[in-house]
Amino acid sequence: MEMITVRFAETARSLGRTARLLGLEVPTFRSPPGLCGLQRSIRRRGDSATIAVVVRGRPWGAVVADMVEGIVVVNDLDRKRADTVRSSLWQAVDEPALAA
Repeated sequence: MEMITVRFAETARSLGRTARLLGLEVPTFRSPPGLCGLQRSIRRRGDSATIAVVVRGRPWGAVVADMVEGIVVVNDLDRKRADTVRSSLWQAVDEPALAA
């Protein structure tokens, strides 16, 4: 298994665990999106959602940002709650390489 695949899976698990602890709907993550030309897509089917992101050839921070924002969108959060959730999700995947 390639390192990028493992990294993507670990990030999805960390984000999912944190989202669950925050009482949010936890989407499924996959890569790449089924539609050409998109960096991220969100598909809803019934009560579940799938977030698909392009991983290859992109900065890792952009991939994580798409995953975090996907969780916010899927849960239809208001502005204040979205800001709090984003912070918690980013802390869950905190990496020195992504630090400011």
